Amino acid sequence: MHALLVTLLVIVSLGMIVVVLLQSGRSAGLSGAITGGAEQLFGKQKARGLDAVLHRITVVLAVLFFVLAIAVTYFQL
Repeated sequence: MHALLVTLLVIVSLGMIVVVLLQSGRSAGLSGAITGGAEQLFGKQKARGLDAVLHRITVVLAVLFFVLAIAVTYFQL
């Protein structure tokens, strides 16, 4: 059981790394710094398209990561 959970944890970890790297950055140099302040002041529009899908996948993988990490610790004892 422990080996299966560790294997799943590694797969989820690699998947989360890939998905995070596929997401677009929040800022792009000086123009990103200027618009970043405006986004905080006026609110940011919701992510559209691929960014929204990648965001949801990241959230799911993060939850799976924490659940699997706790399960690996529990079954290790």
